[in-house]
Amino acid sequence: MSSTFLTGTAYAERSASQISDERSEIKADLSDAEAKIADALVDLKDLEKQINQVDDALAENEKQMKETKDKIASTKKEVDKLEKEIVKLEAEIEKRYEILRNRIVSYQQSGGDISYLEVIFGSKDFGDFISRVSAVSKIADSDTDLMKQQEEAKAELEEKQDKVKKKLNGLKDMKVELEGMQSLIVEQRKQNEKKKEELKDKVQDLKDLKAELKVKDSNLAAIQAEVNRSVAASKSSDGGKLTQLSSKAPAKASSGSLSTAINAGYKYLGVPYVWGGGSPSGFDCSGFVSWAFAQAGISIPSSTAGLQYTGSKVSYSNIQPGDLVFFNTYKTNGHVGIYVGGGKFIGSQNSTGLAVADMTSGYWKNHFAGHVRRVR
Repeated sequence: MSSTFLTGTAYAERSASQISDERSEIKADLSDAEAKIADALVDLKDLEKQINQVDDALAENEKQMKETKDKIASTKKEVDKLEKEIVKLEAEIEKRYEILRNRIVSYQQSGGDISYLEVIFGSKDFGDFISRVSAVSKIADSDTDLMKQQEEAKAELEEKQDKVKKKLNGLKDMKVELEGMQSLIVEQRKQNEKKKEELKDKVQDLKDLKAELKVKDSNLAAIQAEVNRSVAASKSSDGGKLTQLSSKAPAKASSGSLSTAINAGYKYLGVPYVWGGGSPSGFDCSGFVSWAFAQAGISIPSSTAGLQYTGSKVSYSNIQPGDLVFFNTYKTNGHVGIYVGGGKFIGSQNSTGLAVADMTSGYWKNHFAGHVRRVR
């Protein structure tokens, strides 16, 4: 009988120990599942924020596109008006040329210019003499006025032609910008759809994790009840103190040692993308880079056209935090950011506003051709 009791006690103790280990494992799994759910919720929130930012960016781009189209239409009307004025001026100049040509022919046929001697010897009387002198003076003055008007008309025509050329060049530049904006909108729409799919996947994963959590919690309750029954049946003490695993807090990212320009940018992460913007109220890519370096007392251009020649070119293998990185988006060197290390850069993106982006994969990797410049 004693032997039987000891055997039962040992069995109960052995079972309680095993169940305690199993409970610890389940608790660890439960904690891990809860941590994953928390991470999924954070990712879900971030995705929703990114999608909203993309939608806002799309709306802003469409607004900019409409404004650009309106400007192009207005410029075309102005160009048409200038061209009509040029045609009119050319007709007037041609008419004046014809008048002068006829007068020159008339002078040549009469043996040259009418001289005052011819006026004197050809006069019938003094009154006729005065009339002839007056006529010669008027003709000379008229010719002079016509020539002056002709020169002024030519100058006006050249000025009008210059204005037309400048308008046409501006129109071409606006077309390039419009095409670039259109390509960005298409790209952002694709990203938007992709992020929506990612959001759906995250939601489904979250549901699966919740279901798994309920199953594990139910198993844990059943095991705990079984332990209590086993202990009561064997009249044994607890088979061991059950340990509960605590979830670890996520490690803080190392801040690193970055330039004043980079630190200035981190303060304004999330600031929206604004085309042509160069202040904390809104940046475009080149406007942010120029502003950031200005905070460090360094003056650099505020356009990608100027920044692509700033400082010295270095190879990507020698890249350092603070270097400028360029991406071929809708045109060569169409986007620029500041490298922060670890394959990442900080910049004002059309889809996210001011943010840190990964250039080692995805969109930015595909559009990076190795163009790196060191300001200092």
